[in-house]
Amino acid sequence: MAMQTITRLYDSYDDATAVVQALETAGIPHADISLVSNDTDNRSGLTAPGTMTTADPVDTAAAADGSGTGATLGTVLGGGAGLLAGLGMLAIPGIGPIVAAGWLVATLTGAGVGAAAGGLAGSLAGAGVNETDAHVHAEGVRRGGAVVTVRTDETLYETAEAVLDGRKPVDLSARRAEYETEGWTAHDHAAPAYTTDQITTERKRRVISVS
Repeated sequence: MAMQTITRLYDSYDDATAVVQALETAGIPHADISLVSNDTDNRSGLTAPGTMTTADPVDTAAAADGSGTGATLGTVLGGGAGLLAGLGMLAIPGIGPIVAAGWLVATLTGAGVGAAAGGLAGSLAGAGVNETDAHVHAEGVRRGGAVVTVRTDETLYETAEAVLDGRKPVDLSARRAEYETEGWTAHDHAAPAYTTDQITTERKRRVISVS
């Protein structure tokens, strides 16, 4: 059966991880799930001193200014079981430090992917996500959000979609329109990553807009 890709953007890392756990509980193999979340302000709690287990640290400076040619992977000691146990740190040009796990990570850590293939937006589009939506997803992660992606065949498609939609994902059309009112046209992987202060402001604005 043909595999299909389903992707949702969440403004909260906690929502994204809850969705991942719900997907696994619903029978979606963790090998078919991916999580990518902005971690500039360490909301995941996984980048605290002592959790890095790699001798090759994430180049956050290169990722922040877009000078890196690709993503750098460092293993993090994730908690629990399933997908979240394999969370790792990445530095993505135009987005900055993220935590990520799953099958999508392989495309993000490929040689030169950051500059040559458009970073996260290019990786999502290459995985079958509509290109316009892929840019909104990438910009959403840049501004502090998280993306959960599932690849599945028709036997589990409706199950996966119901779980993904059960935790109030971002309305991509509305979010794209909002970005466009600011002059945004597409995610630029060479743009500076959002700072912690910018992400905090963005999150506060989201809370106000949905309350």
